[in-house]
Parts: sequence; C-alpha cells; structure tokens
Amino acid sequence: MKLRPAFILTTLGLLLSAANALASPGHKKDSIGQPGDGQAVDRTIEVRMGDIFFEPKAMEIKAGETVRFVLKNDGALLHEFNLGKAASHAAHQKEMAAMFQNGTLSPTGAHDMSNMGHAMGGMKMVGMEHDDPNSVLVEPGAREELIWTFSAATELEFACNIPGHYQSGMVGKVTVR
Repeated sequence: MKLRPAFILTTLGLLLSAANALASPGHKKDSIGQPGDGQAVDRTIEVRMGDIFFEPKAMEIKAGETVRFVLKNDGALLHEFNLGKAASHAAHQKEMAAMFQNGTLSPTGAHDMSNMGHAMGGMKMVGMEHDDPNSVLVEPGAREELIWTFSAATELEFACNIPGHYQSGMVGKVTVR
C-alpha cells in the first residue's frame, strides 16, 4: 500500500499538534500544586456554579493545604472548574474550543469519543480528552469534587474555560499564602 504525501503530512501535523497541546502551559501543574489525597483533606470549600458565575468569587488558602472542592452546577450549561494561572487558562481555552469544534463537548455535556478511532483511520484522537488533574467538568444539575494540594504561595485563578464563559466573568481569584 502506497501512502500519499498529503496523508503523511496531515498525519504528522495532527501528531505534532497533539504533542504541542500536551506540552502547553495548560498542562504544567508543578507551580500550582498537585492532586490531593482524599484521606488528607484539611478543609472543604463548596463552590456553586451558574450561568455565568461562581460563588464564592475569591478564596484564600494556605500553602501546603489540601482542599476538597465540592462543585455544584445549578446552571443549564456545562461548566468547568479549572485551577491555574491566567496564561494556563488562555492556553486551555484554545483546547476547549477545539473540543467543541470536534464534538467532544457540547453546551450541555461531554461526549464519549472512545469509538471515534475509525474516523481517523484507526488513530486515537490524542489530546481530545478533558483529563487534566487540576480541572473538572460539571454538567447541568451535577455535583463533582476536585481535591488539590497547594504547594506554595502564589496568585491563581479558578475559571470556566468553556468558550466565552471566562470572558463573561466566570473566573475567580485564589490567593495562596
């Protein structure tokens, strides 16, 4: 079987894009902390999500503290709770927009893409899953949890990076002291 140069270039481009997405600032977690141990939670913070807001709008956390975030989506749209710096959110927003364009996500939920291998000639769609440890999607009416250990004093944001939500004000401040 002879492969056409256009197919090879397209395939290489897809693989390079996926590798670049995985290496983007949205995937660097070392400067903001790491996933926490559910057995070592220091406190719980309840976060209410709506169309288009977070309550509370700001949080203060101690360096070294492990926090269980209990996330309740009272809105009619899919929302995200993502911990990071502003630059990470900007990079992640591009990834989220791509997930909406390819049908991985819709305004009201996530779709199972595990059966899409045939659409790409048997190739897996690398980088098209929402699986960052500092982020969780919460469907309308749902409740989710995220446990995070904050490693050092810094200024962070929690945000919804669904296209247009951050820009509409769905972002809050996390001060780690």
